[in-house]
Amino acid sequence: MRGIPGVAVVRLAAYRRELADLLRREEATVSSSELASRLGVNAATVRRDLSRLGSYGLRGTGYDVAHLLARVDAALALDRDWPVAIVGVGNLGRALAGSRGFTSDGFRVVALVDVDPRVVGSRVGTTLVEHLDDLPAIVAREHVAIGIVATPASAAQHVVWRLAEAGVRSILNFAPAHLEVPEGVAVRHVDLAVELQVLAYFGAHGEARRLDRSRPRPAAAAGPR
Repeated sequence: MRGIPGVAVVRLAAYRRELADLLRREEATVSSSELASRLGVNAATVRRDLSRLGSYGLRGTGYDVAHLLARVDAALALDRDWPVAIVGVGNLGRALAGSRGFTSDGFRVVALVDVDPRVVGSRVGTTLVEHLDDLPAIVAREHVAIGIVATPASAAQHVVWRLAEAGVRSILNFAPAHLEVPEGVAVRHVDLAVELQVLAYFGAHGEARRLDRSRPRPAAAAGPR
């Protein structure tokens, strides 16, 4: 599974969402053209991506949804446990801690971290909020694999370095800041302001269809996340 290009990995995650939706609707098979249509890519790209997993559809039948979902899960390492620590327990951090997306598919929020004395020592649900100074011990105790940065932009760089020093090698950053990342650490950025600006452009220029084709579409009837 190693060596899959980054853009293909992003598509695999989108395929997984669609396959999980098909499985919930008890669809047994899916064709490459149907997956392509749902995601706004071409069928040849879908077949090439899935062939990297050793999955080949049958002509006239397509792919077995359950089997293909298992193959994608294995490629994305979703058949393993992924303990998550959220740093920054403001409104965003609390919302992420309560999101079903962080308590499914092997992901577990095991730690909440902040520096505000008004927050440290409190609980969000059943999880105790601990101090950033205790991060190395927290990472070791909970075997944290992924860190989520939900701090103000001014604190994000410091937090990324502290996570890296504690041994966390995968970070999801929600802070609107350019970050320097230590070698060997993977960071994904989610900048909500940028996403709104992109929507503003397409809305102003009446290019909704172009926007729809530029990104994988949300799964139909997926329910609240």
